[in-house]
Amino acid sequence: MAFEKLKENTEQIQDNAKALFDSNVAYYKLWFFKVAMKSTTMILKIFLLSIFLMLMVLFLSIAGAFALGNMLGSYALGFLIVGVIYLILCIVVYYIKDKIVEGPILEKFSEFFFND
Repeated sequence: MAFEKLKENTEQIQDNAKALFDSNVAYYKLWFFKVAMKSTTMILKIFLLSIFLMLMVLFLSIAGAFALGNMLGSYALGFLIVGVIYLILCIVVYYIKDKIVEGPILEKFSEFFFND
């Protein structure tokens, strides 16, 4: 009689353990899907914004180069000045890239993965 109750209890514990395991698997699948979708949508938004920002900078650069060229009397000189400005910006960004790129990106992805 006591062995029968013990057997019943162990079967019940096994069933509960299996149900717990299945629930945890389902939870982590949903959690991974949520994090993957948030990351994917964030990357897509950044990509689209980057494209439009690059187009804006391109057209503003061309307009600025023509304006400088018109003021200086040589369009080639206007484009050369704009090119030098971009070269200086590239050098500055290269030296401060860790502060403006790695920190914010790491912080944003940490927020997605660990705070949800």
